Amino acid sequence: MELDEGSVGDLVALGLARYEARVYLALVARESYTAAEVARAADVPRQRVYDVLDALVRRRLASTSPGRVATFSAVTPELALTRLMAVQRESLERLERVSEGLAAALQPIWSDGRTRTDPLDYIDVLRDPKAIAERFAGIQRQARRELLSFCRPPLLASAEDAEGIKNAEGIKAVRRLRRAGGTVRAVYTTGALADAAVLANVRSFAAAGEEARFAAELPLKLIIADGSLVLCDMPDPVAGAASSTTLYIEHPALGGCLRLAFQTVWESAATADEAGVLPDAGPAPG
Repeated sequence: MELDEGSVGDLVALGLARYEARVYLALVARESYTAAEVARAADVPRQRVYDVLDALVRRRLASTSPGRVATFSAVTPELALTRLMAVQRESLERLERVSEGLAAALQPIWSDGRTRTDPLDYIDVLRDPKAIAERFAGIQRQARRELLSFCRPPLLASAEDAEGIKNAEGIKAVRRLRRAGGTVRAVYTTGALADAAVLANVRSFAAAGEEARFAAELPLKLIIADGSLVLCDMPDPVAGAASSTTLYIEHPALGGCLRLAFQTVWESAATADEAGVLPDAGPAPG
């Protein structure tokens, strides 16, 4: 027989399994069925129908009549739906009690949590080279107005850049920022320019639009995006450059202070023309 799938869905919503809903609707259509008959009528696998009928009987939605071959009958739809609704109401009341108890337990914890903050929740300490490279690339992608950097060997780079040269992600960031009217400035150590790969890297970035200047010494490796995102390498004061920790900081006040420090170094650093660094690439953009 064809069953109304809408009625099947409604019974499922009231808590029946789909096979239970189909068998109950088939039972409603006749005074009684054997298990085999109702399996065919409800289009339920024969090997499953006995479990389904047992479940309906336990729920008091069907009754069974013993005999040479047992038969099954549905209780009236009104009574069946009343019993299903009673189960749903009991379940809802239980969930309401659980919800009230859980809310009472969690509310003080939530309120207490609003009054506490982690004093370092804006700082990430990075030691894994891959994580440092990913965060470095991320800062370049996030920059919208300004990108400032101190570049001293070994330069921050992607994991693929074995020689420590800034990657293609940086070139893309420079071009994007300059097209948008932004500022990209870098101060390099003059000693690093003796490395031909570093010199080629400087010229590539200058061609993309980076403004470069050159200083004999830099206090640390640093990149600042939009005056608020900072990635800096903190050398161990005892072990020196051989051991360092990289900090990622999201803090406008600190970013602003470091930006002022960058500007101080920038003003006293040599220009590309003064350093004679870019004869092959032309003058750096002004």
